[in-house]
Amino acid sequence: MSQEYDLVVLGAGTGGYVAAIRAAQLGLKVAIVEKEKVGGTCLHKGCIPSKALLRSAEVYQTVKKSGDFGVETNKPTLDFSQVQKRKDGIVDQLYKGVQHLMKKGKIDVYEGHGRILGPSIFSPSPGTISVENTKGTENEMLVPKNVLIATGSHPRSLPGLTLNESTILSSDEALKMETLPSSITIVGGGVIGVEWASMLADFGVDVTILEYASHVLPLEDEDISKEMKRALKKKGITIVTDARVISDQVEEKDGQVTVPYEHKGETKSVSTEKVLVSVGRAANVDDIGLQNTDIQVEKGFISVNEHYQTKESHIYAIGDVIGGLQLAHVASHEGIAAVEHMTGDDDAQAIDPDNVAKCTYSSPEVANVGLTEKAAKEKGYEVKTGTFSFKAIGKALVYGDTTGFVKFVSDAKTDDLLGVHMIGPHVTDMISEAALARVLDAAHWEVAETIHPHPSLSEAIGEAALAVDGRQIHG
Repeated sequence: MSQEYDLVVLGAGTGGYVAAIRAAQLGLKVAIVEKEKVGGTCLHKGCIPSKALLRSAEVYQTVKKSGDFGVETNKPTLDFSQVQKRKDGIVDQLYKGVQHLMKKGKIDVYEGHGRILGPSIFSPSPGTISVENTKGTENEMLVPKNVLIATGSHPRSLPGLTLNESTILSSDEALKMETLPSSITIVGGGVIGVEWASMLADFGVDVTILEYASHVLPLEDEDISKEMKRALKKKGITIVTDARVISDQVEEKDGQVTVPYEHKGETKSVSTEKVLVSVGRAANVDDIGLQNTDIQVEKGFISVNEHYQTKESHIYAIGDVIGGLQLAHVASHEGIAAVEHMTGDDDAQAIDPDNVAKCTYSSPEVANVGLTEKAAKEKGYEVKTGTFSFKAIGKALVYGDTTGFVKFVSDAKTDDLLGVHMIGPHVTDMISEAALARVLDAAHWEVAETIHPHPSLSEAIGEAALAVDGRQIHG
């Protein structure tokens, strides 16, 4: 038996379910196919659970330092089972919220694995969705006018390095740890690797990072990367950059995992209780029926145009599965843009990646929008920069954390704001001001003219904007 829909969404992650809600708001009859739980990776295996753990690590460190604030406590102890229980409670509450949103929008949710069929008795065009449900009953057939592929991604590994549930982990398995290891090697010093390194070190784990590039957070502005390396080393984390892991020679013996690597022409190794592999994510494009369509896959990602249409104009794709910025908030906005286009809005805007705020929720936090200083110069801009440290910000002193700074990158000829980069306390909550400035095509001096409240951490933004022209007040 088949069911007809205006839109069927493959994947109920952040991008998929937000797109479904927007489609329902526009009057479409919508269904979602999800083989696990609505909410996807972000809610169940990524953004939310990892940030819950990071918050517990932050609180643990705050309590340990409470004497600095005049608050005396007994020696704090960490109950990791309670940490995990709190994390699971947050995820469960949000999961129920998403389920409610599906019911509110009258969106049908099909539990099972969805595959795109080619032309058939159901439709002369590719796009009918066969749902293989988890109950083992006959497949259900969904016949939509449009399809949105939002199947997300999964953690990558390295050749010869087999992930397991106990010693060699991806972030998926690490989130399930019932006890903390005494030591861990993190392969990869990007966003996820740095967040886990920061968290585990704050929990008291002996952490080593092996990063192939010359800096941790290699996509950040170099000044930010250098400051992060300094901050992580202060936590006691061992960091080896320019390290090529010899993944097919990783060995397990006597409760230790030994990871060999090449560094400056020498072969070395590190042995720890566990290994966390954090080397990026691969798109979920296998076994979803793409071979039954004209959809093109390039370098592992589905190719789309500026409206997120594939080569099959009635089949759209968004989120991690199309590459680009693999971020939950990006997937959500791509989903909205795709749905608005398929409903006739030809002016629906594709996302400009240079206007997207990107965050790392480690301690210290990192946030940025726009071009790094290096990228701006490579694009041919003559740049001028302004930097202001949190050490001169009263609220940072009150808060008890003066790590980091705010950096502005501007066009020396036009004063156009090219990029803003931050590292320090609560910068992930501050970056939206800079993102709005980018969207409005503001100049750094216009940001400087915005009156920032005192005392506040955001004063560093105004001072950094002033510093571009050497006009900072408190530095």
